[in-house]
Amino acid sequence: MRKLMCGAAAAALCVAFVSEAAATEWNASVWGKRRAFTENVEKIAELVSEKTDGAFTINVSYGGLSKPKENLDAISIGAIEMAQFCAGYHPDKNRLITVLELPFLGVSNLEEEVAVSNAVYAHPAVQKEMAQWNARLLMTSPMPQYNIVGTGEPRDELAEFDGMRVRATGGLGEAFRAVGGVPTSVPATEAYNAMESGVVDTVAFAQHAHLSFGTINRADWWTANLNPGTVNCPIVVNTDAYDALSDDERAALDGSVDEAIAHYLANYGELLKRWDTVLEEKGVQKVMISDEVLAQFRDKAAVPARDKWIAEMAAQGLPGQELYDLVVSTLEKTRAGN
Repeated sequence: MRKLMCGAAAAALCVAFVSEAAATEWNASVWGKRRAFTENVEKIAELVSEKTDGAFTINVSYGGLSKPKENLDAISIGAIEMAQFCAGYHPDKNRLITVLELPFLGVSNLEEEVAVSNAVYAHPAVQKEMAQWNARLLMTSPMPQYNIVGTGEPRDELAEFDGMRVRATGGLGEAFRAVGGVPTSVPATEAYNAMESGVVDTVAFAQHAHLSFGTINRADWWTANLNPGTVNCPIVVNTDAYDALSDDERAALDGSVDEAIAHYLANYGELLKRWDTVLEEKGVQKVMISDEVLAQFRDKAAVPARDKWIAEMAAQGLPGQELYDLVVSTLEKTRAGN
C-alpha cells in the first residue's frame, strides 16, 4: 500500500506526508515573560529553525509546561525537551554547578561568567551528575552580579543586614546568612508579591529581573556595588531527545549555541547601558557601599562559604576542590587572553 501511495499519481501527497513525519518539534520551558534572561533560548529557537528550513522547531513556553523549580524534573521524565533552570532552586539535584554560585568568586562581567560556566559544564563529573536527570547541559544564561532593592532607609552598613529578610537563593542566600540575614528562595515570579506583602524586606536580583518582575517598582533604593555573587542558570536538553535528532538537526542545535550567547550578551549589554536611566525614571536611589563594608562582607561570607562547600562536596565523594580551582584558573586564563 505504501509503495502504491508513493506512485506518480500521488507523489505530491507522499512528499507532504514524509515531510510532516520527518519534522522535529521540541518544547522549551522557561518562566515569567520574554526578557534579557531568556534571549538565548529565543535566539537558538530562531536559529535552528532557519538552519533546518523549519524542519526542527523549538516552541518556547513561559510557564505553561512546568514550574521553575520543576523544570529539571520535567526534563528527567521526558515531558519536555529543553528547559532553563537555576541551580539555587534545587542545589541537591545539581550539587556541582553550585560552585558557580559561591559568593565573591570575583567574576566581573558577563563574558567571564560565560567562560567559567562553560568550563564547569564541560567537566566530566558535572556531566555525569546531570546525566542522572537525563539532562545534557547546552549553554548558560549569564547574569551580572546580583544587587538588592529595598524600601525605607538604605541598608549600607553590615549591621543593617542582621535580621534582614532577603529573597536570595543558593550561595547568595548563604552569603547573607553569614552576616545575619534571613534568606528565602521564593521563585523569581513570586518575588514582587513577597516584597509587597512583607514576607521579605529586600530582593536580590540581576538588573533584568528587578525590571521584569517589578521589584524595582517597589524599591526606594538599589545597591550598585554590593556584588556578592550571582545565580547560575543553565539551559539543558533531554538526553533521549538530543540523541534522537538527525545529524543535521544536532549540528544546527550545537552550532547555534555560540550565536545565541553572542546575541544574549549584546542584548543584555544594552540593558546595562540604560540602567541608570531606569533608576532615575523610577525614582530609585543608587546606593554605593563603602569599601570597608564590602571587605567586612567578603571576610564573613567568601572563605567560610567556599570551605564549607568544598567540604560538603568531598564528604559526598565529589570533586569540589577541583571544580573551585577550575573556576579560579579559568578566570585567570580569560583575563590573560583579554
